[in-house]
Amino acid sequence: MKPPKQSYTIWFSQRTGSTLLNYALSSTGAAGNPCEWMHPRDPNTISKAEVEAMWKEGTTSNGVFGVKTCLTPEWIQGFRKLYELPETATQAEVWRTAFPNCNKHIWMTRRNKVRLAVSWWRAIVSGEWHRKYGEKPQEQDISDKYSFDAINHLFIESSIREAAMEQFFSEEGIIPLTIVYEDFILDYEGTVMKVLEFLAIPTDNVNISPPSLDRLADDVSEQWVQRFREERQKEWENIRW
Repeated sequence: MKPPKQSYTIWFSQRTGSTLLNYALSSTGAAGNPCEWMHPRDPNTISKAEVEAMWKEGTTSNGVFGVKTCLTPEWIQGFRKLYELPETATQAEVWRTAFPNCNKHIWMTRRNKVRLAVSWWRAIVSGEWHRKYGEKPQEQDISDKYSFDAINHLFIESSIREAAMEQFFSEEGIIPLTIVYEDFILDYEGTVMKVLEFLAIPTDNVNISPPSLDRLADDVSEQWVQRFREERQKEWENIRW
């Protein structure tokens, strides 16, 4: 298979709206299909044929390929080994080898990391990671599933993940388009248009589908946010929130 004419990557930590953006961009038919194509695959046994299969899955008819990922060292090393690249090659060089013409990067973040961590834990204990727009909420009581240790771990992990992504960018001075979750949900269509313009994809005849996912946060989520906020700062001399 011929390499994509243009590739881009959506870099994300959990619960930052990456799936909502994936669906929106895919709906245009002109911006690739930026799914987590690596998710079901093994970085230790990945083959060039599998990489080319990812190109095919994520490319629209205009030659634009998209992929989304939360960066892990295993994949960088897997691609480095597959293409026999030296350790001196930057992470971005490795990435461009696997995904040719990948010169555009989108970084998805969320300002409130406490709410991110709570949303992440809620998804884990409920098994409900996404809810299609208009779909009835799951009927289950998870109010007793609160865990300070679990939420605190995810709170820290989200920051470590973002630090790893920042290092990926800084090695080559890459300036990604930053999409902030809190802004995205307030201006869905405007954000998607901004991404298309960043990717230099003509927008004259592009139709953007309405949001395909509903918000999952509820009263239980808010209770956990406030409880964690108080417990995380317990005995602090200077309370910051």
